[in-house]
Amino acid sequence: MTLTHAPSTLDEDLSRLLRAEDFQDWRAKVTAIGGCTVPIHLTGTSTIHDPTGAVLAERSGDILAPCGNRRASVCPACSDRYASDAYHLIRSGMSGGKGVPDHAAGHPRAFVTLTAPSFGPVHTRRVTTRGLVVPCRCGDKHHRDDPRIGCALDPESHDYVGAVLWQAHSGVLWNRFAIRLRRLLAQALGVRVRDFRDHARLSYAKVAEYQRRGLVHFHAVVRLDGPDGPWTAPPAGITTDALNAAIRDAAHDVSLTVDRPDGTPQTIAWGTQVDIRPITSTTTVALENADGEITDAALAAYVAKYATKGTGKSEATDRPIRDIAHLDHLDVTPHHRRLIETAWELGGREEYDGLNLRRWAHMLGFRGHFLTKSRAYSTTFGAIRGDRRTYRLGETLAALDTPAEPGEVLVVNDWAVVHIGHRNDAEREIALGIAERRREQRTTRERKETS
Repeated sequence: MTLTHAPSTLDEDLSRLLRAEDFQDWRAKVTAIGGCTVPIHLTGTSTIHDPTGAVLAERSGDILAPCGNRRASVCPACSDRYASDAYHLIRSGMSGGKGVPDHAAGHPRAFVTLTAPSFGPVHTRRVTTRGLVVPCRCGDKHHRDDPRIGCALDPESHDYVGAVLWQAHSGVLWNRFAIRLRRLLAQALGVRVRDFRDHARLSYAKVAEYQRRGLVHFHAVVRLDGPDGPWTAPPAGITTDALNAAIRDAAHDVSLTVDRPDGTPQTIAWGTQVDIRPITSTTTVALENADGEITDAALAAYVAKYATKGTGKSEATDRPIRDIAHLDHLDVTPHHRRLIETAWELGGREEYDGLNLRRWAHMLGFRGHFLTKSRAYSTTFGAIRGDRRTYRLGETLAALDTPAEPGEVLVVNDWAVVHIGHRNDAEREIALGIAERRREQRTTRERKETS
């Protein structure tokens, strides 16, 4: 679609778009990709060949492909799809499905939250059991959306360097935690660490969530399996209580030491708040039942939601910063601005080259993936997306009225990227409307299914 005109208001652009001759064709393409707000425009051909090599179908021309961005602040439509895939990935590891046997739900498992330590007091909002807001240390009773929540009470004494260095090494800290946990479980079984795999396997899926203070904490589903993963029963010598005790000890035991810019050592360790909750299998929508147990269905949705979030402070911080001068144009709090500036400054020092902090300054120094899992925890994003492609190919073959199955045909794609994104705000507004309508339809359908 080509729209050439002088600068105008959004309403004028929308009116011109709706009157365009090819509007319905454009709208159908955007609807087909769920209302993606940053679509990839492709041109080329695609052919489907049957087992004999004959062409069953062919199409050519221009198409749109979804951007696939997981962040809700960038593309709500693709974020919804990512969250849905994350939900199935997390849920199958807790209750079975997607290649995971149902009996894996009976293995020892726990929902673990590991936090960052304090690097200085920050503005907080606490509420009593009666719903009364407790005054912050600054003396104010902050409302829920007060931008000061999470910001340093005294920016001059706050340890921004320590916060960024902790953030940059949090992935290494998690790896040490997992190694230590395996060693403690081996001790509980009375076997050598090198022989642990012959008796059991530790499986997990974790997601990183930004706190209001700008530091991540990790939510993880931890499960103990037999030596061949979820298909085999875990050893009888380790109960859920024993797993919980080992998790708590591992979190308290692990640390690493790094050098600060002035050469003094800094200990990288978890904060004192280590939360471990049992998981129960139920279809209830409540995250926690009366016994304090986390329900697997709600937990999967909870974890999937945070897998689509960035820093949570503004859309701008979800995009890389190429020049620190651009920070003046970002709508972030002074506290988060200091974190970005600190990450940028440390990234320019030779001793921190390996951390690549300038690349991750927009993420406040966090360099890890937002959702990771061990190999045997459950299915993979690739498998879930492959199933979706196979399903759609099956629909195409059914429409062609051919006896060929998806696994019997060959699809040859030859597409080239023309450009990325909508041409103006009017197209983006229509796409956002399509995505919102699909979300409402899905929510209504899910409510009917659970009622």
